[in-house]
Amino acid sequence: EVQLVESGGGSVQAGGSLRLSCTASGLFFDTSDMGWYRQAPGNECEVVSSARSGSSTYYADSVKGRFTFSQDNAKNTVYLQMNSVKPEDTAVYYCAAEAPTPVVGDSCYAMRPFGHWGQGTQVTVTS
Repeated sequence: EVQLVESGGGSVQAGGSLRLSCTASGLFFDTSDMGWYRQAPGNECEVVSSARSGSSTYYADSVKGRFTFSQDNAKNTVYLQMNSVKPEDTAVYYCAAEAPTPVVGDSCYAMRPFGHWGQGTQVTVTS
């Protein structure tokens, strides 16, 4: 059974840094399409960063230049390095494998049947 487990979330002051990790069992990240998603209170599910096979790494405009996606295939782990965080980055963050781009208005919960999703980790940025 495929399982994805996120870690590294927590509370951080604006301007600080945080690194999220996602470790998989039952699949290999080096042969899978991977993405980081988030959902802030009152908002829809949003792709933060993704690494589709045959494509360059994608970043949402709101995080471009601040967040970095990386992976360690030997550890079967992907990371989201979050620098210069802002209060609007507050959200539940998910890693997902082989998941599509969200339809407008979708929650991340509603997307769970599509691909493989972790349980999510809360990131709170304080002013």
